[in-house]
Amino acid sequence: MRSMFGKCNNLKELNLSNFITNKVTNMAGMFNECRNIIELNLFNFNTKNITYMSFMFYNCNNLKKLNLSSFITNNVTDMSYMFYNCNNLINLNLSKFNITNVSKVDGIFHGCHKKMIDSNKSLFKKFNDNDLMKEFIKNIN
Repeated sequence: MRSMFGKCNNLKELNLSNFITNKVTNMAGMFNECRNIIELNLFNFNTKNITYMSFMFYNCNNLKKLNLSSFITNNVTDMSYMFYNCNNLINLNLSKFNITNVSKVDGIFHGCHKKMIDSNKSLFKKFNDNDLMKEFIKNIN
């Protein structure tokens, strides 16, 4: 599913309720630069085998609603640039994200709204590695 909808600039809505994702390991860049999409409900996604989520929502500038509440992130190692420039995404709950195995987070929240960052402070506290935590909160608006 890597870059599946990448650079679909004219895409405004998408129904993914019937997607079967239980064998997928790579969702990197899946919605990369889908600049006109406003809402994505990924509640039905099975992400237990995913290792790459980098660039997943990169430059989704108009994205306002994103449901990731069912995401299982235990095996994810790369979340770099995942929410890069998602500056209209204010209410996003990442409290259930397990980031134990994540080793790459460069630019994950670069250009994101400060309110979204503030609402996910508990995620940062889960880090034992201070350098990795600094990458998460670097370059916040």
